[in-house]
Amino acid sequence: MTETDPTAQLTEAETSEQREIRLHKRDQLQQGQGAYPVAVPVDARIADLRSRYADLEPGASTGVQVGISGRVVHQRNTGRLCFVVLQAGDGSRIQGMLSQGAVGAESLASYKELVDLGDILFLHGEVISSKRGELSVFADRWQIASKAIRPLPNLHTELSEEVRIRQRYLDLITRPAARQIVIDRARTNQSLRETFASHDFVEVETPMLQKVHGGAAARPFTTHMNAFDMDLYLRIAPELFLKRALIGGVDRVFEINRDFRNEGADSTHSPEFSMLEAYQAYGDYHSIADLTQELIQNAARALSGSLQVTWADGTVYDFDGQWDRIDLYGSLGEAVGREITPETPESELRELAEAAGLTVDHATPGKYVEELWEYYVKPGLTAPTFVMDFPVDTSPLTRSHRSRPGVVEKWDLYVRGFELATGYSELTDPVVQRQRFTQQSLAAAAGDPEAMSLDEDFLTAMEYGMPPAGGMGMGIDRLLMALTGLGIRETVLFPLVK
Repeated sequence: MTETDPTAQLTEAETSEQREIRLHKRDQLQQGQGAYPVAVPVDARIADLRSRYADLEPGASTGVQVGISGRVVHQRNTGRLCFVVLQAGDGSRIQGMLSQGAVGAESLASYKELVDLGDILFLHGEVISSKRGELSVFADRWQIASKAIRPLPNLHTELSEEVRIRQRYLDLITRPAARQIVIDRARTNQSLRETFASHDFVEVETPMLQKVHGGAAARPFTTHMNAFDMDLYLRIAPELFLKRALIGGVDRVFEINRDFRNEGADSTHSPEFSMLEAYQAYGDYHSIADLTQELIQNAARALSGSLQVTWADGTVYDFDGQWDRIDLYGSLGEAVGREITPETPESELRELAEAAGLTVDHATPGKYVEELWEYYVKPGLTAPTFVMDFPVDTSPLTRSHRSRPGVVEKWDLYVRGFELATGYSELTDPVVQRQRFTQQSLAAAAGDPEAMSLDEDFLTAMEYGMPPAGGMGMGIDRLLMALTGLGIRETVLFPLVK
């Protein structure tokens, strides 16, 4: 069928003119059947019809009467027979046919006058196949389900990235890939929950508004609660409350939550993001790494049916096998050509950083080591890799290594060249935890905006006894990036933009 879509994107003046025309049509509809009815008698889904009648012969009739609704994406109004293509929310489409003989001359004339591209239209009629073999609904009546006041963008020209991000609803209407990432995200979350359920984890919810921010090294957002006349922080991590649940006896606990960090935004960071955190009593950073690998591999299977996923650019990325586990200090030493250990003097680390042109804010030996590692080693990581054993001064909530002084039992998982998840053998000694929090408080007083605050209530909870545990955190947005090859603003449905 011939399409009557615009051949170019409309200017602001053209949009304004069409909007006035459509407002007039809206007024006409309001005088009759209405432009925004409370309901229309839909009893069939377009996708189901396409599946059920996929093999219908050209020119065949079914005798089946249906009521369908969808957005008008194509039209051809000629003489006594009009053609329209309706698109459902899932992107599936079907042709509608309106003839003067079936709907009546007056109704067909009203259809031609009042229905535009972008309108949400209800059709009732028989399911048939046109002479050209196009599955169709031969309508005996029609009704506007929702009148579109603004015209759709050209469906044959890609929206600019600016429009796709700022007006995601247009992206969803016009681009199948945008709708698919919404589905992929839902499938990923479902897969994560199913994997946790298979290991007897319990899903909980923790506070988003907190009196003390903690659980991560990050700058918080602040707000004020009028009812209590109290300044509060938006959650930067659920860790300290999930550990309270662990102390209370919920031995395997997880949460998929929203976190907020008042920091920079780039291709892998968003100030508002979704985070998965999980804690397992009587586990450690090795067992939680095994669980994390299982979670991600199951999510890959849920999306693609395979551990080899195809990214948006066509690249095939392999999540199969047992992932490498490399030592942070050892891999850095190999990269710089000299031994680097927790005992390496800060002056030597500073010289290495200066030689590489690195500036390390609020420097400690551990921060130098991590910045140097990111500079020398991180760019070469391609396959999924657990980076093991981090400096003690950068991980205040983590247990010291059981046999290696100066480091903690922590790993970071790198996939697709960025940090996807982190895991720990959790610190359970309340005396050491208080010492670590005190050090963080001193760092905050010295001007470090990412240092944690001392949380007395959490320390009180720890003094009742916290079992040995392994814990992990993983960004859901980043997991989608790893599985699809997309950027963070594509995996977040409605990203915050300036």
